[in-house]
Amino acid sequence: MSVDVRLIGLDWGTSSLRAYLYDADGKVVATRHQSWGIRNLPEGGFAGALQAITADWPACVAVAAGMVGSRQGWREVPYVALPADAASIAHGMLRVDDCSSHELWIAPGLQRHQPADVMRGEETQIIGALAQQPLYQANMRFVLPGTHSKWASVVDGRIVAFDTVMTGEMYALLIKHSILGAGLPGEPAQPFAQEAFIRGVLTAQESGAEGIFSRLFSTRALMLAGKLAAAQVPDFLSGLLIGEEFRIARSRDDHRISPLCLIGEASLCQRYTLAAQQFGYAAPTVIDDAAIQGLWQLASAAGLLANAKLHSFSGVTP
Repeated sequence: MSVDVRLIGLDWGTSSLRAYLYDADGKVVATRHQSWGIRNLPEGGFAGALQAITADWPACVAVAAGMVGSRQGWREVPYVALPADAASIAHGMLRVDDCSSHELWIAPGLQRHQPADVMRGEETQIIGALAQQPLYQANMRFVLPGTHSKWASVVDGRIVAFDTVMTGEMYALLIKHSILGAGLPGEPAQPFAQEAFIRGVLTAQESGAEGIFSRLFSTRALMLAGKLAAAQVPDFLSGLLIGEEFRIARSRDDHRISPLCLIGEASLCQRYTLAAQQFGYAAPTVIDDAAIQGLWQLASAAGLLANAKLHSFSGVTP
Protein backbone atom coordinates (compact mmCIF):
# COMPACT_ATOMS: atom_id res chain seq x y z
CA MET A 1 0.00 0.00 0.00
CA SER A 2 1.41 3.38 -1.01
CA VAL A 3 0.67 6.73 0.67
CA ASP A 4 1.96 10.27 0.36
CA VAL A 5 4.18 11.30 3.29
CA ARG A 6 5.21 14.81 4.27
CA LEU A 7 7.23 14.87 7.52
CA ILE A 8 9.62 12.95 9.77
CA GLY A 9 9.38 13.71 13.49
CA LEU A 10 12.20 12.87 15.90
CA ASP A 11 11.75 12.65 19.66
CA TRP A 12 15.46 12.60 20.53
CA GLY A 13 16.37 12.47 24.19
CA THR A 14 19.25 11.50 26.44
CA SER A 15 18.68 7.75 26.28
CA SER A 16 16.48 7.05 23.25
CA LEU A 17 15.47 8.12 19.76
CA ARG A 18 11.96 7.71 18.36
CA ALA A 19 11.19 8.46 14.73
CA TYR A 20 7.74 9.02 13.21
CA LEU A 21 6.78 9.19 9.54
CA TYR A 22 3.65 11.27 8.88
CA ASP A 23 1.33 11.23 5.90
CA ALA A 24 0.07 14.41 4.25
CA ASP A 25 -2.64 14.86 6.92
CA GLY A 26 -0.48 14.30 9.99
CA LYS A 27 -1.27 10.64 10.61
CA VAL A 28 1.72 8.51 11.65
CA VAL A 29 2.19 5.68 9.16
CA ALA A 30 5.47 4.26 10.49
CA THR A 31 7.34 4.38 13.81
CA ARG A 32 10.84 3.30 14.84
CA HIS A 33 12.64 3.28 18.18
CA GLN A 34 16.32 2.88 19.06
CA SER A 35 18.39 3.36 22.23
CA TRP A 36 20.39 6.04 20.41
CA GLY A 37 20.06 8.89 22.83
CA ILE A 38 22.61 11.68 22.68
CA ARG A 39 24.85 9.75 25.11
CA ASN A 40 24.68 6.46 23.22
CA LEU A 41 25.07 7.17 19.53
CA PRO A 42 25.89 4.50 16.93
CA GLU A 43 28.79 4.64 14.50
CA GLY A 44 28.51 7.83 12.51
CA GLY A 45 27.24 9.90 15.42
CA PHE A 46 24.12 12.00 15.04
CA ALA A 47 24.12 11.84 11.25
CA GLY A 48 24.59 8.07 11.31
CA ALA A 49 21.75 7.63 13.80
CA LEU A 50 19.35 9.70 11.67
CA GLN A 51 20.22 7.86 8.48
CA ALA A 52 19.92 4.45 10.15
CA ILE A 53 16.59 5.04 11.87
CA THR A 54 15.05 6.51 8.69
CA ALA A 55 16.52 3.88 6.35
CA ASP A 56 14.08 3.09 3.50
CA TRP A 57 11.96 6.13 4.37
CA PRO A 58 11.70 9.02 1.91
CA ALA A 59 13.93 12.00 2.69
CA CYS A 60 11.13 14.21 4.03
CA VAL A 61 11.74 17.41 5.93
CA ALA A 62 12.47 16.45 9.54
CA VAL A 63 11.73 18.14 12.88
CA ALA A 64 13.46 17.06 16.10
CA ALA A 65 12.82 17.94 19.73
CA GLY A 66 14.53 17.07 22.98
CA MET A 67 18.12 16.90 24.17
CA VAL A 68 19.36 16.75 20.56
CA GLY A 69 19.11 20.55 20.75
CA SER A 70 21.11 20.82 23.97
CA ARG A 71 24.74 21.84 24.42
CA GLN A 72 25.67 18.14 24.21
CA GLY A 73 23.39 17.56 21.20
CA TRP A 74 23.77 17.85 17.45
CA ARG A 75 23.28 21.60 17.47
CA GLU A 76 22.58 23.78 20.47
CA VAL A 77 19.33 25.68 19.99
CA PRO A 78 18.84 28.63 22.37
CA TYR A 79 15.99 28.45 24.85
CA VAL A 80 12.79 30.43 24.35
CA ALA A 81 11.67 32.49 27.34
CA LEU A 82 8.27 32.23 29.02
CA PRO A 83 5.47 32.70 28.23
CA ALA A 84 5.60 30.51 25.12
CA ASP A 85 3.19 28.89 22.67
CA ALA A 86 3.55 26.80 19.52
CA ALA A 87 4.26 29.88 17.39
CA SER A 88 7.07 31.25 19.60
CA ILE A 89 8.66 27.83 20.02
CA ALA A 90 8.50 27.22 16.27
CA HIS A 91 10.05 30.65 15.67
CA GLY A 92 13.06 29.54 17.72
CA MET A 93 13.74 26.41 15.67
CA LEU A 94 17.10 26.21 13.90
CA ARG A 95 18.19 24.22 10.85
CA VAL A 96 21.11 21.80 11.13
CA ASP A 97 23.45 22.92 8.37
CA ASP A 98 25.71 19.87 8.48
CA CYS A 99 22.88 17.36 7.98
CA SER A 100 23.26 16.14 4.40
CA SER A 101 20.52 13.49 4.39
CA HIS A 102 17.51 15.63 5.38
CA GLU A 103 16.33 19.17 5.83
CA LEU A 104 16.48 18.92 9.61
CA TRP A 105 15.14 21.49 12.08
CA ILE A 106 15.56 21.29 15.86
CA ALA A 107 13.11 22.83 18.31
CA PRO A 108 14.28 24.96 21.22
CA GLY A 109 13.55 24.26 24.85
CA LEU A 110 12.04 26.70 27.32
CA GLN A 111 13.76 28.80 29.97
CA ARG A 112 12.51 30.38 33.16
CA HIS A 113 14.84 33.07 34.44
CA GLN A 114 13.77 33.46 38.07
CA PRO A 115 14.32 31.08 39.69
CA ALA A 116 16.44 29.48 36.97
CA ASP A 117 14.91 26.43 35.28
CA VAL A 118 14.88 24.85 31.82
CA MET A 119 13.17 22.11 29.84
CA ARG A 120 13.85 20.41 26.50
CA GLY A 121 11.33 18.11 24.89
CA GLU A 122 8.55 18.50 27.42
CA GLU A 123 7.36 21.70 25.75
CA THR A 124 6.73 19.72 22.55
CA GLN A 125 4.68 17.18 24.49
CA ILE A 126 2.61 19.97 26.03
CA ILE A 127 1.98 21.51 22.60
CA GLY A 128 0.87 18.09 21.39
CA ALA A 129 -1.44 17.61 24.38
CA LEU A 130 -3.05 21.00 23.76
CA ALA A 131 -3.71 20.01 20.15
CA GLN A 132 -5.39 16.80 21.33
CA GLN A 133 -7.39 18.55 24.05
CA PRO A 134 -8.15 22.13 22.88
CA LEU A 135 -10.23 22.83 25.99
CA TYR A 136 -7.06 22.60 28.07
CA GLN A 137 -5.71 25.77 26.47
CA ALA A 138 -7.73 28.01 28.77
CA ASN A 139 -6.23 26.84 32.06
CA MET A 140 -4.47 23.55 32.81
CA ARG A 141 -1.65 22.15 34.92
CA PHE A 142 0.43 19.55 33.09
CA VAL A 143 2.57 17.05 34.99
CA LEU A 144 5.25 15.15 33.08
CA PRO A 145 6.73 12.44 35.34
CA GLY A 146 10.25 11.20 34.78
CA THR A 147 13.87 11.52 35.75
CA HIS A 148 13.31 15.26 36.05
CA SER A 149 9.56 15.71 36.53
CA LYS A 150 8.00 18.87 35.15
CA TRP A 151 4.95 20.74 36.45
CA ALA A 152 3.83 23.27 33.85
CA SER A 153 0.95 25.75 33.82
CA VAL A 154 -0.87 26.72 30.61
CA VAL A 155 -3.11 29.79 30.42
CA ASP A 156 -4.77 30.98 27.21
CA GLY A 157 -2.76 28.52 25.10
CA ARG A 158 0.63 29.64 26.43
CA ILE A 159 3.01 27.89 28.80
CA VAL A 160 3.34 30.54 31.50
CA ALA A 161 5.28 28.71 34.24
CA PHE A 162 6.99 25.44 35.04
CA ASP A 163 9.00 23.78 37.80
CA THR A 164 11.41 20.85 37.72
CA VAL A 165 11.59 18.26 40.50
CA MET A 166 14.44 15.72 40.23
CA THR A 167 12.27 12.87 41.49
CA GLY A 168 13.42 10.04 39.24
CA GLU A 169 17.10 10.86 39.59
CA MET A 170 16.79 11.24 43.36
CA TYR A 171 15.03 7.87 43.57
CA ALA A 172 17.82 6.16 41.60
CA LEU A 173 20.53 7.74 43.74
CA LEU A 174 18.86 6.78 47.02
CA ILE A 175 18.13 3.19 45.96
CA LYS A 176 21.55 2.54 44.43
CA HIS A 177 23.93 4.67 46.47
CA SER A 178 22.44 5.27 49.93
CA ILE A 179 21.73 3.28 53.07
CA LEU A 180 18.05 3.23 52.11
CA GLY A 181 18.79 0.70 49.39
CA ALA A 182 20.91 -1.63 51.52
CA GLY A 183 19.59 -5.18 51.89
CA LEU A 184 16.86 -4.87 49.31
CA PRO A 185 15.90 -7.75 47.00
CA GLY A 186 17.69 -7.75 43.67
CA GLU A 187 16.26 -8.40 40.24
CA PRO A 188 13.73 -9.33 39.06
CA ALA A 189 11.66 -6.36 40.14
CA GLN A 190 8.88 -7.07 42.62
CA PRO A 191 5.18 -6.46 41.81
CA PHE A 192 3.95 -2.95 42.55
CA ALA A 193 3.25 -2.66 46.30
CA GLN A 194 0.42 -0.13 46.08
CA GLU A 195 -0.27 -0.05 49.80
CA ALA A 196 3.37 0.78 50.57
CA PHE A 197 3.39 3.42 47.84
CA ILE A 198 0.31 5.18 49.26
CA ARG A 199 1.85 4.96 52.72
CA GLY A 200 4.86 6.84 51.37
CA VAL A 201 2.63 9.45 49.73
CA LEU A 202 0.78 10.03 53.01
CA THR A 203 4.08 10.30 54.89
CA ALA A 204 5.11 13.10 52.54
CA GLN A 205 1.73 14.77 52.94
CA GLU A 206 1.97 14.61 56.74
CA SER A 207 5.49 16.11 56.74
CA GLY A 208 3.92 19.54 56.26
CA ALA A 209 6.31 22.46 56.01
CA GLU A 210 9.25 20.25 57.02
CA GLY A 211 9.17 18.28 53.77
CA ILE A 212 10.47 14.78 53.17
CA PHE A 213 14.09 15.41 54.16
CA SER A 214 12.79 15.06 57.69
CA ARG A 215 11.20 11.71 56.76
CA LEU A 216 13.63 10.00 54.38
CA PHE A 217 15.44 8.00 57.07
CA SER A 218 12.13 6.66 58.31
CA THR A 219 12.29 4.39 55.25
CA ARG A 220 15.25 2.62 56.84
CA ALA A 221 13.87 2.77 60.38
CA LEU A 222 10.55 1.22 59.40
CA MET A 223 12.31 -1.66 57.66
CA LEU A 224 14.62 -2.33 60.64
CA ALA A 225 11.63 -2.29 62.97
CA GLY A 226 9.83 -4.87 60.85
CA LYS A 227 7.06 -2.43 59.96
CA LEU A 228 8.02 -2.27 56.28
CA ALA A 229 9.11 -5.33 54.31
CA ALA A 230 12.37 -4.99 52.39
CA ALA A 231 10.51 -5.73 49.15
CA GLN A 232 8.18 -2.78 49.86
CA VAL A 233 10.93 -0.22 50.40
CA PRO A 234 11.26 0.83 46.71
CA ASP A 235 7.56 1.60 46.40
CA PHE A 236 7.39 3.33 49.80
CA LEU A 237 10.33 5.52 48.76
CA SER A 238 8.71 6.16 45.36
CA GLY A 239 5.54 7.28 47.14
CA LEU A 240 7.53 9.49 49.48
CA LEU A 241 9.28 11.28 46.61
CA ILE A 242 6.23 11.60 44.35
CA GLY A 243 4.21 12.71 47.36
CA GLU A 244 6.76 15.48 47.89
CA GLU A 245 6.01 16.79 44.40
CA PHE A 246 2.35 17.11 45.32
CA ARG A 247 3.13 18.63 48.74
CA ILE A 248 5.21 21.32 47.01
CA ALA A 249 2.50 21.92 44.40
CA ARG A 250 -0.22 22.32 47.01
CA SER A 251 1.89 24.75 49.05
CA ARG A 252 2.58 26.86 45.94
CA ASP A 253 -1.06 26.82 44.87
CA ASP A 254 -2.16 28.38 48.16
CA HIS A 255 -4.62 25.51 48.70
CA ARG A 256 -6.29 25.87 45.31
CA ILE A 257 -6.68 22.58 43.43
CA SER A 258 -6.08 23.00 39.70
CA PRO A 259 -7.09 20.26 37.23
CA LEU A 260 -4.20 18.03 36.21
CA CYS A 261 -3.19 16.33 32.97
CA LEU A 262 -0.46 13.70 33.11
CA ILE A 263 1.78 13.13 30.11
CA GLY A 264 3.98 10.06 30.17
CA GLU A 265 4.33 6.31 30.40
CA ALA A 266 1.20 4.57 31.68
CA SER A 267 2.61 2.72 34.72
CA LEU A 268 4.38 5.85 35.99
CA CYS A 269 1.27 7.95 35.45
CA GLN A 270 -0.65 5.37 37.48
CA ARG A 271 1.51 6.25 40.49
CA TYR A 272 0.90 9.96 40.00
CA THR A 273 -2.84 9.33 39.70
CA LEU A 274 -2.83 7.52 43.04
CA ALA A 275 -0.82 10.33 44.63
CA ALA A 276 -3.13 12.99 43.18
CA GLN A 277 -6.14 11.32 44.78
CA GLN A 278 -4.47 11.37 48.20
CA PHE A 279 -3.97 15.13 47.84
CA GLY A 280 -7.58 15.82 46.87
CA TYR A 281 -7.24 16.13 43.11
CA ALA A 282 -9.81 14.66 40.75
CA ALA A 283 -8.51 11.75 38.67
CA PRO A 284 -6.14 13.37 36.14
CA THR A 285 -6.40 12.91 32.41
CA VAL A 286 -3.53 10.75 31.09
CA ILE A 287 -1.93 11.22 27.67
CA ASP A 288 0.62 8.58 26.72
CA ASP A 289 2.67 10.07 23.88
CA ALA A 290 1.92 13.69 23.10
CA ALA A 291 5.26 14.27 21.36
CA ILE A 292 3.88 12.75 18.16
CA GLN A 293 1.26 15.46 17.79
CA GLY A 294 3.58 18.14 19.17
CA LEU A 295 6.21 17.61 16.47
CA TRP A 296 3.57 17.95 13.76
CA GLN A 297 2.19 21.11 15.38
CA LEU A 298 5.64 22.73 15.56
CA ALA A 299 6.35 21.87 11.92
CA SER A 300 3.04 23.45 10.96
CA ALA A 301 3.60 26.58 13.07
CA ALA A 302 7.06 26.99 11.52
CA GLY A 303 5.59 26.93 8.00
CA LEU A 304 7.51 23.79 7.08
CA LEU A 305 4.47 21.75 6.07
CA ALA A 306 3.16 24.28 3.59
CA ASN A 307 6.33 24.01 1.51
CA ALA A 308 7.21 20.39 2.24
CA LYS A 309 7.49 18.09 -0.75
CA LEU A 310 5.21 15.07 -0.76
CA HIS A 311 6.92 11.70 -1.16
CA SER A 312 5.41 8.34 -2.01
CA PHE A 313 5.91 5.64 0.64
CA SER A 314 4.98 2.03 0.03
CA GLY A 315 5.91 0.59 3.41
CA VAL A 316 2.46 0.91 4.99
CA THR A 317 0.71 -2.33 5.87
CA PRO A 318 -3.00 -2.19 4.90
